[in-house]
Amino acid sequence: MRAKRFGQIWPNVVALLLSVVFIFPVYWMLASSFKERGDILTKDPVFFFVPTFENYSRAMGVDLFWTYVVNSLVVTLGAVALALLVALAAGFAIARMQFRGRRAMVLVVMMAQMAPWEVLIIVMYLNARDLEMLNSIFTLMLIYFVMALPFTIWTLRGFIAAVPKELEEAAMIDGCTRTQAFFRVIFPLLAPGLMATSIFGFIMAWNEFAMVLVLNKSPEASTLPLWLASFQTQFGNDWGATMAASTLVTLPVLILFLILQRRVTGGMSAGAVKG
Repeated sequence: MRAKRFGQIWPNVVALLLSVVFIFPVYWMLASSFKERGDILTKDPVFFFVPTFENYSRAMGVDLFWTYVVNSLVVTLGAVALALLVALAAGFAIARMQFRGRRAMVLVVMMAQMAPWEVLIIVMYLNARDLEMLNSIFTLMLIYFVMALPFTIWTLRGFIAAVPKELEEAAMIDGCTRTQAFFRVIFPLLAPGLMATSIFGFIMAWNEFAMVLVLNKSPEASTLPLWLASFQTQFGNDWGATMAASTLVTLPVLILFLILQRRVTGGMSAGAVKG
């Protein structure tokens, strides 16, 4: 009985400890965003304080703040939408069709997924410069789209392959074309995969810093990660404004995850037996 009880308790204890380790930095960021400068820089941690919104006012008072917000949303949503659109077609082709070069295509997708994109920054900069595409939101969107595409293809291919072929064949026997069978039978069952890849692509594009730092020098074409760096000056760091800005940047990702988490964790097979 003791061994059984211990086996039930220790996973919960480990999960609780890990939760504390991961949640505490987020809590400290949020708490610091409401602290006065003196409470942030003190040697002794301050857990009880009078909250202030001065840090948020300083952060959002930076020039072109709303331009950064709009640029980040346009680049991120555009890259994710393009990646999902292309990955759906590519994933279906790899999972369902037999064609020459299929294995080579799968290998290329895996290699592209493992490649460190940072080593290609110089090449991308030179290409963008030669094509006169520097300081362009459209250029940034295309690059983020290419960065998210390998993972999106690989993930959606697995979800499509997990859908029984019999469902698609039954729809085609009932008179559907292959395209109609895809959108009426397979596509509704891909909701968990679409949500999971959307979250990954959104986080990647939303937080990406190196590419926009090199390719977009114009303030009008910058995004929120560069805005975060604006609170570091030659006189030191404005930690209160930095923590407030970090909280504001984190909120969209957190809200998106809370909205989509049920879709992500939902089972695929549940929809296969309905109707």
